[in-house]
Amino acid sequence: MNEKTEEILTKIFKKIFLILLISFTALYISDAAGYSEFKQHNKKVMTEQQIKKFEKDVSEGKNLNLEDYLVDDTKNYSSNISRIGNNISKQIEKYVVTGLNGTFKFLNSVMG
Repeated sequence: MNEKTEEILTKIFKKIFLILLISFTALYISDAAGYSEFKQHNKKVMTEQQIKKFEKDVSEGKNLNLEDYLVDDTKNYSSNISRIGNNISKQIEKYVVTGLNGTFKFLNSVMG
């Protein structure tokens, strides 16, 4: 390799390393700050509120529908691009799994 190629690869490596370091630091800080525990606590509070609402409705003799007490706060972030990417990755997975199975069958037959 010449000097210019090494310099370019060094810059790319440094940028990738910096991105990974920043990502790790952000995840570490969010974990240390208790972000996931806070989210779990909020889910628990919502569940307790829904249980109280359910018990109140039962004691009042109202008609009950389970859907009234379930809270679905999941967000759908899918788009056409993400669905295409998902389909492509499933196709790649299928070929990789087939190739690996074939490789292991071959190695198994060679090894005995």
